[in-house]
Amino acid sequence: MRVLGISAFYHDSAAALIADGRIVAAAQEERFTRKKFDADYPRHAIEYCLNAGGVTLADVDYVAFYDKPFLKFERLLETYLTFSPRGFRSFRMALPLWLREKLFLKSLLASELKALEPKFDWDKRLAFSEHHLSHAASAFYPSPFQRAAVLTMDGVGEWATTSAGVGNGHELKIQKEINFPHSLGLLYAAFTYYTGFKVNSGEYKVMGLAPYGIPKYAQLIYDNLIDLKPDGSFRLNLDYFNYCTGLTMTNERFDALFDGAPRMPAAPLEQRHMDLAASIQVVIEEAVLRLSRSLAEETGEANLCLAGGVALNCVANGKVLRDGKFQNIWVQPAAGDSGGALGAALTIYHLYADRPRTVANTPDGMAGSYLGPEFDDGETQTRLKAAGARYAILPRDQLLERTAHALADGKAVGWFQGRMEFGPRALGNRSILADPRDPQMQKKLNLKVKYRESFRPFAPSVLREHVSEWFDIDVDSPYMLMVAPVHERHRREMTSEEQRLFGIDKLNVPRSSVPAVTHVDYSARVQTVHRETNPLYHDLIGRFHRLTGCPVLVNTSFNVRSEPIVCTPEDAFRCFMGSEIDVLAAGSCYLIKDEQDPALRRNYQDEFEPD
Repeated sequence: MRVLGISAFYHDSAAALIADGRIVAAAQEERFTRKKFDADYPRHAIEYCLNAGGVTLADVDYVAFYDKPFLKFERLLETYLTFSPRGFRSFRMALPLWLREKLFLKSLLASELKALEPKFDWDKRLAFSEHHLSHAASAFYPSPFQRAAVLTMDGVGEWATTSAGVGNGHELKIQKEINFPHSLGLLYAAFTYYTGFKVNSGEYKVMGLAPYGIPKYAQLIYDNLIDLKPDGSFRLNLDYFNYCTGLTMTNERFDALFDGAPRMPAAPLEQRHMDLAASIQVVIEEAVLRLSRSLAEETGEANLCLAGGVALNCVANGKVLRDGKFQNIWVQPAAGDSGGALGAALTIYHLYADRPRTVANTPDGMAGSYLGPEFDDGETQTRLKAAGARYAILPRDQLLERTAHALADGKAVGWFQGRMEFGPRALGNRSILADPRDPQMQKKLNLKVKYRESFRPFAPSVLREHVSEWFDIDVDSPYMLMVAPVHERHRREMTSEEQRLFGIDKLNVPRSSVPAVTHVDYSARVQTVHRETNPLYHDLIGRFHRLTGCPVLVNTSFNVRSEPIVCTPEDAFRCFMGSEIDVLAAGSCYLIKDEQDPALRRNYQDEFEPD
């Protein structure tokens, strides 16, 4: 039985194909259109998934959409009626889009799908899951657990913003919910907006900025914005927010509470913004901890599965792991709306069609999240040649050896191999790699390769068998969704003068033997690399380890600011030629920047809007 899952028309559209419960393919539309967070109908992602599965739409038993648009329309309409006459301007602007993409979504989907397969009976085979059930299914069914508690948290689905339940075998039951307008995701988004970053994309910047600040506003948030109960349930004080009916997240009362207007995106970051980031991060961590603790007590389960946009807050995830109320935690790597496509397909397969579940535990059912397009050596060579690239073709052993030496020599390496990752993180197939021991590497990668803010941290990829020697964690973290402290033995004590520094001034102080992946609070967003899921990347880090004694690499996504992660060899070559990446290893092709045609250089920095 085959099910095609779709998420679309809100944020980060995607498609996923499962066959007999096994995940065959999954990809975000943005990777094909090159439009960051593309929310349009994912026709390119659908085409890819079908091709990867070797099927046409006629071979698919069900097409599953990730939420129920009519319920979402009901929530939107009811919200505006509740707050009327406030918000009439935004209501008038939004209504035509709602009618098309919410009220008449089934006919819109049917028309798109009929264009691919006119004879398919969409009335019987087009199904709709609920938004948070899709998130929960994406978290539980691919997990390595026979049974687990499931917690999902995001901005808002139809009505739910937080849901909790239990999965057992192929059964999954949502037991309780918190509904809109009370939302941890929207609370965090309000501070994302207020500190000058883009909502739905800049939240990870707030998380990265937080360690530079002091949580001096946390009590102010508790006293005025959120009533957080001991069991993690909460209510927001809507007097300070504008997201129900307005065109902004916060209002003048919020400005007065925090002594100023929202930061303009191009304005300098001040210590106040860092303190605000630290404060909301602390509050979110406490809310997630209380929710997880109460869920552990209520369900008695040993395992926890997480999804929803808030589950991408890897700092909070790390706190839940170290809290110890659950023995094991698994986070869906595509925890945001893109993962809803996969969750919808799994919901229809296991719950609607009542099909059994086989638990995969090597290490899970996501195949390392390497579920996107791949290109064999012949196709990669042909495409690069057509793009004007100059390259050497190396056998596997030479490719690994030359790349490891380039990394040890301080080069930034574009690493384009195998199947593209599904989700927001590059996990060693569409990555920019570097030496974590270089104290200047974080600044170099941020300013000269990624063209983004200097404070942004980078993640370490570490061989799974060595993770506990370098970081205070000894569990699988294959998806870069757990933050852990750098191990004490690798830390460098700061001088008294360095300890007196504030904010961004801390950035240039080496804090460990791997400073490029050590954040200012001695933390790191750890990715464990497993031979079972990525033998080539595992071997590359192994070569680097033998060369340097360090089993860790800097791993950041292969893209520049506001560009989607590269998908094709041409995408990789353009990014290589438009940034200060020194070396590109694409399949068996090895490219050195200084050997390329200078006429193909591009001013990539200015091609994308700030993110």
